[in-house]
Amino acid sequence: MYKIPLNDIKEKIVASGKLDLTNLDLKIKEKINELSGLISEEGAAHIIANELAVELVDVNKNRLKVKEIYAGMKNVSVLGKVVRKFDVHEFAKGDSTGKVCSLIIGDETGTMRVVFWNEQTDLLEKVNADDIILVREAYVRENKNQKEVHLGERGEIEVNPEGETVENVRQGSGFERKKISELNDGTENVELLGTVVQVFDPRFFMVHPESGRRIQEGDDVVPALSYVMNVVLDDGTGTIRGVFWKNQTNHLLGKNEEEMGAFKEDPSLFESMKTDLLGEQFKVMGRVKKNDMFDRLEFNAQIVEKANPQEEIAKLEKVEPTEKAEPTEKAEPTEKIEPVESTETTETTEKVETPEKVEPVEKES
Repeated sequence: MYKIPLNDIKEKIVASGKLDLTNLDLKIKEKINELSGLISEEGAAHIIANELAVELVDVNKNRLKVKEIYAGMKNVSVLGKVVRKFDVHEFAKGDSTGKVCSLIIGDETGTMRVVFWNEQTDLLEKVNADDIILVREAYVRENKNQKEVHLGERGEIEVNPEGETVENVRQGSGFERKKISELNDGTENVELLGTVVQVFDPRFFMVHPESGRRIQEGDDVVPALSYVMNVVLDDGTGTIRGVFWKNQTNHLLGKNEEEMGAFKEDPSLFESMKTDLLGEQFKVMGRVKKNDMFDRLEFNAQIVEKANPQEEIAKLEKVEPTEKAEPTEKAEPTEKIEPVESTETTETTEKVETPEKVEPVEKES
C-alpha cells in the first residue's frame, strides 16, 4: 500500500462527491472504533476510500506530478525543474567506497528530492539549478518523513528534454507560505518564516553510509556520523518545534560534518552556538507531522535559508502598498526588523515553554 498523507486521502474522497468533509471525519472515527483502535486515521481513510470505490492513485498514468507521487511507488516518471543541487558525498562501504548526491526538483504541485547513487552521480555533472529534468523508471521511498525518488538500476534521467517546460515553480522552492496557526498534520510543501526562540542540543548517532539507516549488528561498513537538532520557531501567530536532520542542521548553523563532530566530542562548545541562534530569523520549507508520543505538531525541515529582511518587506509592500509605505521609511527595516521580531517572540515563548514542558522533550529518542 502506498503511503498517502491523510489530507490527500480526504481531499480525493471529498472531490469524488460521495462524502463531505464533516461526514468523512465521522466515518473515520467510526471505522477506528469499529476496529478497536487498531488502525490509524490514514488506515481508516484508506478503507473508506476502498469501500466507496474512490481511486486514490491512477496506476495507468504514464507521468505523474510531484503531488501525485507517494512512498512505495515503482516505475515512476516525473518532470521537474531543478530547485537545488547538493554536493556529492563520498562514503566507505567495507573495503570499497561509494558516492551519493541529490537534487530538489519541483513543478506547480510541489517539490521533492531525487537521489543518485555511485556512478549515477556522474549524470549530474552538467545539471544546474533551473534545468528541466525528466526522471523515468524510478522508485519512491520515505526518508525522515519525506518522500524521495531513487533511480535504482532501471532508472534514467533526461536533462532539458526538447519541448518540455515546467511552469509556476517559485524560485528557490515552490512551497506555499503559511502561518504557524494555520498548520495541520500532514500539510506538505509549506514555507514558514519564523524566529528561533528556543534551541535544543543536537543528538548524534551512527548510520549506514549508503542507506542512511541506523547501524545494525553485522553491518560490514564504516559508519557515518549523523545528527538531528530541534529548535522552536515563532512567527507571532504561534510556536512549533522544528526538526532539522543532518543537511538541514548544517544549513541552519552554517557548519559542516567535521565541525558538528566537535560538538559531539565536547557538548560544552555548543553553548555559544545556542546563544547566537536565539533571535535569528529563518525561512524554513518542509512538511508538518504530528508527534503522537508528545501529542504535538512538528515541522520537518527540508530546506533552510536565512531570512532576507528586504525580500520580506517587498512582499508586504506588494500585498499592502498603501499601509506599509510610511512605516517602512520610518522603521528602517534592514536594521530593525529582526530585533523587533526576536524580542516579541522570545517573550511569548518564555510563557508557553515552561521547564515542565521542555524537560520531557529533551528525552525523546
